[in-house]
Amino acid sequence: MELGQQIAGLEADLQEVTRVLELCESSRVREVLSQEKQKIEKELKQKQSRREAGERPDTAVKGYTVKINNYGWDQSDKFVKIYITLKGVHKVPENVEVKFTERSFSVLVKDLDGKNHEMTINNLLCPVSVEESSKKVKTDMVIVMCKKKGVKKWECLTQVEKLTKDKDKSSYDENADPGEGLMNMLKKIYSEGDDEMKRTINKAWSESQEKKSRGDDFDF
Repeated sequence: MELGQQIAGLEADLQEVTRVLELCESSRVREVLSQEKQKIEKELKQKQSRREAGERPDTAVKGYTVKINNYGWDQSDKFVKIYITLKGVHKVPENVEVKFTERSFSVLVKDLDGKNHEMTINNLLCPVSVEESSKKVKTDMVIVMCKKKGVKKWECLTQVEKLTKDKDKSSYDENADPGEGLMNMLKKIYSEGDDEMKRTINKAWSESQEKKSRGDDFDF
């Protein structure tokens, strides 16, 4: 696996673990997931340093970089479109780079008014076609065109947003088990996670089995 793909995967894992930590109420599970988050952050930093060290001087990004936080999105039967407003971006279309994977995309606009602007969206709700996805540069705007692999309508942009919506929906069910939403989320992460993530969750489960009398019981 290429270094860039490894970094993208770690960024996706970090976002997922962070989101679960925000929703988790069990102190024991929070402790285990916090340790896992620290490991991911450390590994991610190391790989990012390796990537930066491997860049040639003529391709390195100059100036300081700011995050793009404001954007809008829409969709048609074939595309999910992300609209990013950046004043003057149409004057430097050659400085706009967009990279895609099946479940993510990243945008980098170099040297716009002395700054670099970047945004990465991981864990897209559904897979997209890397080859058929593209970008358009309009007046003061970049449009990211993610080609759907099917005609299904997206209810939100990312899996994390869907998990949040599902949790909010379950909170309105007075008869629902208050821990069910978190359990389902942990089971999803377990089924889709790598060996290290599975070992982490198994450890939390094993330890919680010893605390049944206190109600900290997780059954995978």
